[in-house]
Amino acid sequence: MKAVIVSLFLAGWVAVAAHADDLRLQDNAPQRYVVVKGDTLWGISAHFLKDPWKWPQIWGMNREEIHNPHWIYPGNVIVLQWVNGQPRLSLEQSPDAVPTVHLSPSVRGESLDDNGGIPPLPASAIHAFASQPVVMDEAEMHDLPRIVEFESAHIDVGAGDEVFATGEGEARSRWKIVTPGAPIIDPADAKGKRVLGYGADYLGEGRTVTPGQPQRVLIVSSAKEVEDGDRLVPWPARETYTFNYVPHAPDQKIDGLIVSTIGVMSEAGRFNSIVINKGRADGLEQGDVLAIYRHGPGAVAGMTMPETRSALCMVYRVYDKLAYALIMDSTHSVSALDIVRNP
Repeated sequence: MKAVIVSLFLAGWVAVAAHADDLRLQDNAPQRYVVVKGDTLWGISAHFLKDPWKWPQIWGMNREEIHNPHWIYPGNVIVLQWVNGQPRLSLEQSPDAVPTVHLSPSVRGESLDDNGGIPPLPASAIHAFASQPVVMDEAEMHDLPRIVEFESAHIDVGAGDEVFATGEGEARSRWKIVTPGAPIIDPADAKGKRVLGYGADYLGEGRTVTPGQPQRVLIVSSAKEVEDGDRLVPWPARETYTFNYVPHAPDQKIDGLIVSTIGVMSEAGRFNSIVINKGRADGLEQGDVLAIYRHGPGAVAGMTMPETRSALCMVYRVYDKLAYALIMDSTHSVSALDIVRNP
């Protein structure tokens, strides 16, 4: 019985397909690829394309499908074909393929513990998001429940200790514990006054054991010591992690700077996170891929040295004025004040 080739794209291509001639296949691109557990959309795309963020183009996806994609599952077979002289990918649905390929677009949110469809990012990186800092405006920070008293006589507490906090809470309410940080200033503002948001460092997790005003909260785990005045963010935190998108180039022109690196002292590399000074107001969205450039070394022998492209990153969390991105590929280390632009 012949395997049925099921195309993932709907009839009627849009603008992204018009740029298919820009697709650069890998020199050793396979004709068929069997998806395995642990794959990512980025990694699968890199098997076929030299520019993995052009995944929507080689599938002929439209805008709706980028955000509501036909998900790929372990066991699916991806086939490279040529249509009107252009490379295209499709799924080969064999009788023993599990699970069945869904032929209509559907919104699928990938939670941290979801092992269903292939996500755009590595699972290990996704789980690491939970312990990263959060960003919010001053009003949001003010409204969060606040730790006001310790059950013990210690100045600071940690895992296994109980504390009192404002807010009534509910039995079994789960919290992310954070400590308010300094304002995040836009490095592109010459006066140093434009505030992008307010950071809050992750301290640990807590759970309401006795609702009330105040509520009694057990510190379930702690990465750092918890102190009076630290705040409670509902868990899952308001930065819920949905991955119903595929990597793609931004629709808008982006020209920004890296504000900071996360989890490293100065220089970052593959699968490290960065904060950039562009966000929703600038047209950024989840899944946008940006190129990172290092500044040139200045004038040499009377010539201005050019910037050097050092990495690619993919945006996974977007706020109004800033965004978090994960470094996907890098040839050089990445630092604060490096440039981010359309790939």
